[in-house]
Amino acid sequence: MPMSLETYRALGLDTQPPLEMNGRGAADFRLALNHAGDGCYNPCPEAFPAEDVAEGQLSVHRGWEGSRIFAGTRRDVFVYLPAGFDRSKPANLIVFNDGSGYLWVKGAVRATRVLDTLHARGEITQTVGVFINPGSRRDDREPDWEQRRAEYDPLTDAYIRFLLEELLPFVEEAEGLTLTEDPAGRAICGISSGGICAFTAAWFRPDRFGRVLSHCGSFVNIDGGHNYPFLVRSTPRKPIRVLIQGGENDGRNVYGDWPLANRTMANALAFAGYDTRFEFGTGGHTLRHGGAIFADSVRWLFRA
Repeated sequence: MPMSLETYRALGLDTQPPLEMNGRGAADFRLALNHAGDGCYNPCPEAFPAEDVAEGQLSVHRGWEGSRIFAGTRRDVFVYLPAGFDRSKPANLIVFNDGSGYLWVKGAVRATRVLDTLHARGEITQTVGVFINPGSRRDDREPDWEQRRAEYDPLTDAYIRFLLEELLPFVEEAEGLTLTEDPAGRAICGISSGGICAFTAAWFRPDRFGRVLSHCGSFVNIDGGHNYPFLVRSTPRKPIRVLIQGGENDGRNVYGDWPLANRTMANALAFAGYDTRFEFGTGGHTLRHGGAIFADSVRWLFRA
């Protein structure tokens, strides 16, 4: 395990490990955010409007402040309901960490349009999408990367408790709906630190989330994530289905090697006998590849 932030402070160091060391640093990672290896990827066909596909409804809850677990934070929450949504029936669920990135109409994923298409074709049962941005302790217009890290990267149950005890009950009450209790009908998705967070949520509570979609997951030594392959191999298998997506041109910096970390994690899941799938491409630290396979990923996660 890496030193905790408290240990760094006690040693008189910065509140996080150094980003520059041995002549390499954060710049190496930034190069991965816009890499030529992503050029072959485009949003999946299901991400584009079609005349025979009805558009669902998106509710916006700006600056929600309902958290005790992450006290003093506020965040935007977006809730997608498919066209013709039946509130009398429990719905499946997909939670999206870094939710705004999955929502952009001209983005790489365009998740609501993909969900519209899959619903219209009858390829998934009615599924609610909950898109959650990380909390902020500052102005909502400024990214709060320290808070994002505190929520997403630790190998603890804090984030899943936040979802189960606070955020999802708020969604059910605000939208007047009921979410399924079946973990096979509940997925959680994210990119980078949001990807490892998705896995951590299911790891701690496989009885509540049985499906994981990790894009470029940060299974590196930010807050101990590099330990997951060992834990997966040495812990009794949990009833979760996991799709890992990574890219050969993802980041490499003082925290670790993202391509290698995702390969190692995928190998550990396969070794331990998980229902798992590994999609490794040529991209960098982006959603381009994940968006190109997003519809197929959802189908695979929710298959019978």
